Amino acid sequence: MNFQLTDDQRDLQEAARRFARETLPPVAARLEAENMPPSRELIKQYAELGFLGINVPEELGGMGLGNLEALIVLEEFGKISSAVAFPIFESAVGPVRAIERFGGEALKKRVVPAVCRGEMIVAVSMSEPDAGSALTDLSTRAVDDGGDLVLTGTKRWCSGGGHADGYVVYCRMSDEPGARGIGAVFVDAGMPGLSFGPNEELMGFRGIPSSDLMFDECRVPKENIVVPAGGFKKLMEAFDLERCGNATMSMAQASGALEDVIEYVQERKQFGKPIVDFQAVQLKLAEMQMQVDAARLLIWRAAANAQDGLPSIQESSVAKCFANSISREVTGNAVQLMGAYGYSKEFPMERRMRDAWGWGIAGGAIDIQKTNIASAMVGRRFNQRA
Repeated sequence: MNFQLTDDQRDLQEAARRFARETLPPVAARLEAENMPPSRELIKQYAELGFLGINVPEELGGMGLGNLEALIVLEEFGKISSAVAFPIFESAVGPVRAIERFGGEALKKRVVPAVCRGEMIVAVSMSEPDAGSALTDLSTRAVDDGGDLVLTGTKRWCSGGGHADGYVVYCRMSDEPGARGIGAVFVDAGMPGLSFGPNEELMGFRGIPSSDLMFDECRVPKENIVVPAGGFKKLMEAFDLERCGNATMSMAQASGALEDVIEYVQERKQFGKPIVDFQAVQLKLAEMQMQVDAARLLIWRAAANAQDGLPSIQESSVAKCFANSISREVTGNAVQLMGAYGYSKEFPMERRMRDAWGWGIAGGAIDIQKTNIASAMVGRRFNQRA
């Protein structure tokens, strides 16, 4: 068991940190103010620097590194803001990995390299008006109509909705009840029958577009099937990696807040001395450091134990649950320590606090992670309907 990063991992971390800190703070402020996603030009720059598809195999256009390396880079970008980090999230731990793992060869070769080149943005669409935590209640259907699938239904809370170039859509693909009837298809933006609701106005996550997707007999070729009916378990296996990405984005709000507040308390003076000289501030800083370190170690454990594969549901859920919880507390304490400067929209701290709350809802709420953990501990699923 080795708790040290390799030289190559440290070099990658430093390169990501340097680029993020030198280039992205003004971009993050603009995306926050305008509630607009990163420009295509910026995403292309990410690709040229090797920050997209870090853990995607080289033959599909990625860097061919491991999940841990992808999460290391994701944290450095996430410290600046969720919005500027989201393209990396989508390319390394999001729906692109489901296509890479389970999609057909033609679909993989069309989509995955384009994402790694910064030419395509792919989002995942899971939730529906009546299916969130109860994901097996999906009602959007993909009906076999000879050469095509015909999609009908409404999806909700799709991050990237109306902005992405394609969507991995979880839907019901057979009449089998529950999870046995669920699979996923890839739907290109612009397909006839696909339309979008307005951009959601959320408490946080500004710069990450979110909207409804409406399918009105939208025809999709069968080669766009990512996972057929009965493949819900595979989709959830891929989602275990996305949980680690969610946990990293959440933890990054806390680690970024901690770095900024350490600098602030050494500069801010009250009663004739820096406020870091007050023991109450010292105790709070120590608590925040312990929480961030513990969250990072839990995330990295899940990634390292999976090698280059997919993390376990127990370790990924533990990491997400803990990171989601502490990020809310750490960012809240950072706002308090910075006082009016922390509460002001002129500074990034209050944005981090709002986004920290969002990550504990997105990708499975905190309490749902606890049921996942308990299920893994005892080796069986609990029937929430009984």
